[in-house]
Amino acid sequence: MKRYPRIDLHMHTTYSDGNLTPFELLKKVKYLDINIVSITDHDSTNAIEEAISIGKNLGIEVIPGVEISTDVEDREVHLLGYFMDIHSSELKKYLSFFRDERLERAKRIIKKLVDLGFEISIDDVLEVANGSAIGRPHIALAMLNKGIVTDFYEAFQKFLRDGGPAYERKIHVSPQSALKLINDAGGLSFIAHPGHLKESVLMTLINSGIDGIEVTHPSHSEYQRKFYRGVVNQYCLLESGGSDFHGGKKDDENNLGWYLLDPKKYQ
Repeated sequence: MKRYPRIDLHMHTTYSDGNLTPFELLKKVKYLDINIVSITDHDSTNAIEEAISIGKNLGIEVIPGVEISTDVEDREVHLLGYFMDIHSSELKKYLSFFRDERLERAKRIIKKLVDLGFEISIDDVLEVANGSAIGRPHIALAMLNKGIVTDFYEAFQKFLRDGGPAYERKIHVSPQSALKLINDAGGLSFIAHPGHLKESVLMTLINSGIDGIEVTHPSHSEYQRKFYRGVVNQYCLLESGGSDFHGGKKDDENNLGWYLLDPKKYQ
């Protein structure tokens, strides 16, 4: 009987907001008998070369990936890029710029928290991030470490959620610019976890030239998976899927190994 590979094309490491290093993540992937993965850190490809090297030793194929934020109709939309040349000068320039913007956004959030009366500094966040591309999860962990909140999710629910008292919008590129960035680097672009998107946003992205849609994701119901698979077929797009695994305080340990792309569908 033919043995099909187990494929997870959405996961994060400590180079963005994941809890595991590339080595720790791939050891877990190996244990779960996952054969092909893509590491899709936010605004960072810094884990890729390390992960490819580790993967070769473990018998795991690592596909270069990245997750980029963009805006459509005033909604934040995440795009996944796969198979890019991670040495592309334009891609590296963009990722460097947005890493700097992430730091500036974190500083603005910290100022709001200080204005609310909390004792916290950007250094507390930098200590948690440890060189990673800074995001709200790092701020949430810093708040937890400082005793401002009692758990990771309280930080988001009370302060960091969209529209919350310490929320700050990210600077995003247009979807057309993000797609061009990925495609010019030789990559394929996918809409990440589209379950919360309006149909008009979905159609804007399809008309902009997206290559595919992430059909399988922990946030998608069975109905949504069937719906997006129908959209993929209708518009001759590619299908992606994965666990969106972060680990740690995200409490998504059980997602890894369960949300896989099914290669049998493409035989």
